[in-house]
Amino acid sequence: MSPKLSVHEPNAQQIKEQGVYKQMGLTEEEYALVSQFLGRLPNYVEIGIFSVMWSEHCSYKNSKPLLRQFPTTGPRVLMGPGEGAGIVDIGDQQAVVFKIESHNHPSAIEPYQGAATGVGGIIRDIFSMGARPIALLNSLRFGKLAQPRAKYVFEHVVAGIAGYGNCIGIPTVGGEVMFDESYEGNPLVNAMCVGIIDHDQIQRGVAKGIGNPVFYVGPATGRDGIHGATFASEELTAESESKRPAVQVGDPFMEKLVLEACLELIHSGIVIGIQDMGAAGLTSSSSEMASKAGNGMELYLDQVPQREEGMTAYEMMLSESQERMLFVTEEKDEAQAKAIFDKWGLHCVKVGKVTDDGRLRLFHHGAIVGDLPVKALVDECPVYDKPSKEPAYYEAHGQIDTNAYPAVTKLTDALKQVLASPTVASKEWIYQQYDYMVRTNTYVPPGSDAAVVRVENTNKALAMSTDCNGRYVYLDPYVGSQIAVCEAARNVVCSGAEPLAITDNLNFGSPQNPEIFWQMKRSVEGMAEACRVMQTPVISGNVSLYNENIKGAIYPTPVVGMVGLIHDLKHITTAPFKKHGDVIVILGETHAEMGGSEFQYVLHGVTEGRPPMIDLHIEKKLHDTVLTAIQEGLVASAHDLSEGGLAVALAECCIANQLGANVNITTELREDHLLFSESQSRIVLSADPSHADALLHWVASQGVPYQVIGEVVGTELTIQVNQKQVLHSPVIELAQVWKDAISHLMK
Repeated sequence: MSPKLSVHEPNAQQIKEQGVYKQMGLTEEEYALVSQFLGRLPNYVEIGIFSVMWSEHCSYKNSKPLLRQFPTTGPRVLMGPGEGAGIVDIGDQQAVVFKIESHNHPSAIEPYQGAATGVGGIIRDIFSMGARPIALLNSLRFGKLAQPRAKYVFEHVVAGIAGYGNCIGIPTVGGEVMFDESYEGNPLVNAMCVGIIDHDQIQRGVAKGIGNPVFYVGPATGRDGIHGATFASEELTAESESKRPAVQVGDPFMEKLVLEACLELIHSGIVIGIQDMGAAGLTSSSSEMASKAGNGMELYLDQVPQREEGMTAYEMMLSESQERMLFVTEEKDEAQAKAIFDKWGLHCVKVGKVTDDGRLRLFHHGAIVGDLPVKALVDECPVYDKPSKEPAYYEAHGQIDTNAYPAVTKLTDALKQVLASPTVASKEWIYQQYDYMVRTNTYVPPGSDAAVVRVENTNKALAMSTDCNGRYVYLDPYVGSQIAVCEAARNVVCSGAEPLAITDNLNFGSPQNPEIFWQMKRSVEGMAEACRVMQTPVISGNVSLYNENIKGAIYPTPVVGMVGLIHDLKHITTAPFKKHGDVIVILGETHAEMGGSEFQYVLHGVTEGRPPMIDLHIEKKLHDTVLTAIQEGLVASAHDLSEGGLAVALAECCIANQLGANVNITTELREDHLLFSESQSRIVLSADPSHADALLHWVASQGVPYQVIGEVVGTELTIQVNQKQVLHSPVIELAQVWKDAISHLMK
């Protein structure tokens, strides 16, 4: 017998004839496949469930063939992709848990709540694994701040991140932000969370044990966020504003209660499986938990707590109301579980049971309103290997000589212009809104190469960073994506950490466009190769496609979140110069590589050519050499060279402690190329004079190119090239330009 449906919804025949499934994001072929799996036409509830589970956001149907290229295992990896978050061993029976996810489209429509609920969702992914969240990071992209809408979205996204993180009491310790026309109308809001767990507390989202009860935890379900997963799997258009109701509303105070109650439940030892209700809400959590256990599940929707009257089965199954969890325990432990949630003042309601028939069966008002094969929902979504085509722009950019621009000779002015670029400028306007010291374990706050958070009750710490230069990836997706991995690793190495693993957030345009799919393919190939050489497997991640505006796709932006282990707190290293008299050394080689650089964008008004090249093996040798030097106590400060090149790196090293530097470099390069090239595999170190010889001997023994370029002295930055002064400024002037740039634009 066909399941019963509400009189307010189209029946199965109307769904087919009126093409209702197309409005939900399914193709004709996919609709036919759904009907084949069911052995009949799907009703409204069922087609809604298939549409969200088969959306790109939930199924990765357009990206799965690419993602299989990632290395996902390693000696430290305890759990790779497939659960709420990845887990990596850090010794002493402890592990770090982390993941990054996007909330791009909701943030474009409703920036405060879009960003806030993005933070809430990623926190739930971490504590659903049994981990205590200890840090939040983000990776953000906006249009130029001269554009009013971009300024509005930027302001409210930052406020949303701050509002949620601050209220729940998890420090927001790091991140990155870039401003470019490419992101106008389609900002990127990627949120990352890091947690700590004991090995014996690790949880999985599995519904095991036939007959075991299934419990709903958290606030009541409303009509917010319905079809949020589908909304995230289509292009933003002029009509997207009308989808504002699809954006959920977050309650960080409620999430704090759910977090503490769930961790107490997990530590009680009675949990069999637990998962958050993220994208696709009750649908994804129930079907995925059943699928991973090879079981089925019955849900009794009349029991689901509801905050609005007359909610249909369709609305309850597809709602993305926030701060909700699903868990399974044995029947004998029901009273204990409820007592824990009663203590925290939360709903804990039995809404279903585990079955052995592989079906997701839904009951409402005494009738079966949905009867679906779990494997079809979760594991048998059609997977597409889309056609790809090298874009015409790629070949054209390869013909551009980015070193042929007229020489810029006023290099002090040029440095100030680049320092004032919002992408390079101090992000203090952003992070001063975050409580980055809550829980008092933050050892290196936002502003250095990587944030550092101590592992409580140990002598260890974790360094963490998010990185990606979308301009590089646009100009060469393969090389640009390798650079994203390497820069993230370089940042944690400069902080004194051994890189462990990455989580990634692949932000691209529509995969239906062969040129965009080519970007995706080349990007994943580059990232995969970089991860293999850096020995940093991909343990979790997210794919966000259909990021487009009226001008076309955003720059391809595969964000890398990297976590590294600092084995001893005394190894923690930061970017600023420490004291007068210290010797300044640059490691690595500088070439005339201006393509995709901040200097090119700010001074010449273009993004063109090819990005800097990278040799992964040279990069890895640099990391190993610097990390050992730090661990041997030879390094006073370390700062990687990225946006803005050597001139910006030296300025940033000077600014924090208001220390000057006298730099003298011998080179055959043009002066503006030397100072602003963004050649890779370079790090600026400073060392106490008593350690300088040992440092240089070690670096030379490893075959890493280096040059002693000066010393920390005075309160001015002076740079001489081939004995000729080419740049001179009081550090206080550079600091003012760098610190005030974003706040001036936000007035």
